[in-house]
Amino acid sequence: MPNAVVVGSVLAAVVAAGAIAVLRRYATLLPADVPNPRSLHVLPVPRAGGYAIWAGFLPAALLFPPPFPGGLAGWMPAWAALFAVSAQDDRSGVAIGTRFAVHAGAAAWTAAWLAHGTAFGGGTAMTMLYVAGCALALAWSANLFNFMDGSDGLAAAMGIIGFGAYGLAAILGAPAAGAVADVRTSAPGAAPALLALAAAIVPFLAVNRPRASMFLGDAGAVPMGFLAAAFGIEGVASGRWPSWFPPLVFLPFVADATLTLLLRVGRGERPWEAHRSHYYQRLHRLGAGHAGTLAAYAAAMVGTAGSALACLAFAPAAGPWALALCCVVVIMLFAAIDYHWRKYAIPPAPR
Repeated sequence: MPNAVVVGSVLAAVVAAGAIAVLRRYATLLPADVPNPRSLHVLPVPRAGGYAIWAGFLPAALLFPPPFPGGLAGWMPAWAALFAVSAQDDRSGVAIGTRFAVHAGAAAWTAAWLAHGTAFGGGTAMTMLYVAGCALALAWSANLFNFMDGSDGLAAAMGIIGFGAYGLAAILGAPAAGAVADVRTSAPGAAPALLALAAAIVPFLAVNRPRASMFLGDAGAVPMGFLAAAFGIEGVASGRWPSWFPPLVFLPFVADATLTLLLRVGRGERPWEAHRSHYYQRLHRLGAGHAGTLAAYAAAMVGTAGSALACLAFAPAAGPWALALCCVVVIMLFAAIDYHWRKYAIPPAPR
């Protein structure tokens, strides 16, 4: 296990760093993120960081396949479909109906494999409910990173911390009480692939931190969010970690995106239209800027991911309480941002 972790992580980081160097050399040929009503930047920035991340992760994932029902077939075709439609969206745009159809199909494919690898005692109805729940979680998570890719360093930090926590939890390897099945089939376990994904994101952070010279792009954000849910759900099904673990790890970003969406729907807005009403966008526009926003959200996620790992290692029964407490803390932080947003009618313009 230690050798596999080291080899996979080093391979992913080195290949991703090389890909970043090549992409920067040909930056003028890459699809660019042109400022729009959602943007917190004022100049076009290449949207190609995802290509480097996948160039680093995929060789490590093929060398040390992560445990998954159906093996690579359980998640890689869905990942490939999401990557393809997202790459096209980066280049020339894709109709929202087409994009959502691909997202739904990819989520259904992987959800079906997850159900296939999980033992149920409730028959067909329970299986269908499980598939529907998994598909919804996968489709939502596929968009989560994309929503949070609007401020320098946020998506990269979220990926490193989140998948790093997954990898460390896989090393801990403590089965969760009450797990319904064990679908772990790969000798090295899940840690090498999970930590390789975190390692592949590190070189991207070097060019995505303030002031960013490259963004993740849909081709990076959408498949990465999908994998966060896919590997998280598989970990629950296999007994690698309890159901509270994945949402606690990614809580600050899940809460921001989810609460923002619900509030926008409640106001009668179209959820798919560009906007700057996420809490991290408001924090940025209140004066925190890219660096301050990154520091605040990275610290919050280190706190929630660290709490998740500590509970998993020392007090699994306290996990649900930790999740509830962290939810309260995050809501209080959002309330503070809301208070200052209402108090200052004209927030500073983005840099």
